[in-house]
Amino acid sequence: MIGFLIAMFSGALMSVQGVFNTQVSKAAGTWTTNAFVQFTAFLVCLAAWGITERGSFGALLKVEPKYMLLGGVLGALITLTVIKSMAALGPAFAAMLIVTTQVAVAYLIEVFGLFGMEKAEFELRKLLGLLVVIAGMILFEWKSK
Repeated sequence: MIGFLIAMFSGALMSVQGVFNTQVSKAAGTWTTNAFVQFTAFLVCLAAWGITERGSFGALLKVEPKYMLLGGVLGALITLTVIKSMAALGPAFAAMLIVTTQVAVAYLIEVFGLFGMEKAEFELRKLLGLLVVIAGMILFEWKSK
């Protein structure tokens, strides 16, 4: 249950952050906004690390494969693409499209066991569930004449 609540909170935070970042980028530009977002996130993480996990930084040297350390690069690209998609599509549709794509890619990662994840069996019901979500997006954006 706690994982469910945390995931919902994460989704809410992501939607609000996307709107905030999109609004800031109108005044400051996309890359300035992205740099500011990443820098302030760095400061928060640095403070939390200093309080909770000071001895764990050296463990990063042991991470294999090394490309797994590209999460920060992906974070910058995520911030950039959320800003651009929300500006182009609006917050609601952009968030739906982002989350739907996120679920589809995550399912592919599971089914094929990519990036060191345990391989899961393909389930038709999960594919059908994804198709229902896509149908919901189409219905959400449907405009009657």
